[in-house]
Amino acid sequence: MSYAGPLLIYLSAAESVGTSKEGFSSWVFAISVAAGLSSIGLSLWFRVPVAMAWSAPGTVLLISLGTSLSPAEMVGAYVAVAAILVLIGFSGVFERLVQLLPPSVTNGMMAGILFGFGLKAAGGLATDPAAIALLIVVFAVCAMLFPRYSMLVLLASALLISAVFYDASVGTVGVVFASLEVSGPVFSMGAMLSLALPLLITTLSGQYLPGMAILRANGFRISANPILIVGGLVSVLAALLGGITTALASITAAFCAGSDSHEDPDRRYVAGIACGVFFCLGGVFAGTIVEVLVLLPTALIALLAGLALLQPILKFTGAMLASEDAQAGLLTFLFTASGVTLFGIGSAFWGVVIGIAVHFLGRSAELFSGKTHT
Repeated sequence: MSYAGPLLIYLSAAESVGTSKEGFSSWVFAISVAAGLSSIGLSLWFRVPVAMAWSAPGTVLLISLGTSLSPAEMVGAYVAVAAILVLIGFSGVFERLVQLLPPSVTNGMMAGILFGFGLKAAGGLATDPAAIALLIVVFAVCAMLFPRYSMLVLLASALLISAVFYDASVGTVGVVFASLEVSGPVFSMGAMLSLALPLLITTLSGQYLPGMAILRANGFRISANPILIVGGLVSVLAALLGGITTALASITAAFCAGSDSHEDPDRRYVAGIACGVFFCLGGVFAGTIVEVLVLLPTALIALLAGLALLQPILKFTGAMLASEDAQAGLLTFLFTASGVTLFGIGSAFWGVVIGIAVHFLGRSAELFSGKTHT
């Protein structure tokens, strides 16, 4: 759940920015090992099921930006976000910082980022209707019978469809280890505003905030500060290999922290360790994973990635519309999903700016109106 779906989105991001197969292998190694080692270390340290991963909304940001940023600028944005996460962890202002942003705006931004990409999921219906329709049927059946394993079944089905419809040579894939490509960071204002700022917001409010809430709801009283520090430090190292920011998992955290992982809460930390081990294995064999994924046609990749985003889109859109300030959230959503670029800065930044402006103008109008009537 925490690996297959987001990895398909990551593949779409790699294709959108023109990354080579070797470069993508380096990305997969970086994010897998960073998430794996931090999951193992934090779970052992605190005896709490801490599952780390990478942000799907953050990955979709790369797709929306396309080739507007160079690989070095992307690395610079990752390093900047990682450094800020470490500073937030040491300062202890995580909860207060997240509360500064209106929930309607953060939910609208994340829903807009995901929705803009989700629209592309059905693009292959015109060119490959049979394959797309078949995969949608498989998805519908999986959603009813075994939703927890739906992405793994969908990926296996997509490979089978690729072999039948597109003559993909699935059987020729062998064991291939990761190819590592080190890239130095370049810090530019465009990358900071278009990628780093939205990525920081999605990481804090879309990953760390719900992840911590899930841990605490299951009785695990742990501070977010050391998790932020460790996540930020491993993110710096991952960034130099092209990997996007490592963060606390949310969906996987629910599996690891709940009774499904173990009846005894004191033994559930093993689930966090197991999650980390499997992530590390994915990193070691990143070359094989990439060799398999590149066999998938673009239309199937877009559909699989879009299906992986259905639940997050539903979650963030529902939260946005349910908020008291839904209008500001909806405007944030629309401008973010538009994909518009102004002064070289991406739509996620402008969506947040407009949403915050509308939010505070609305609050000011309410205060003024209240004073006028008294």
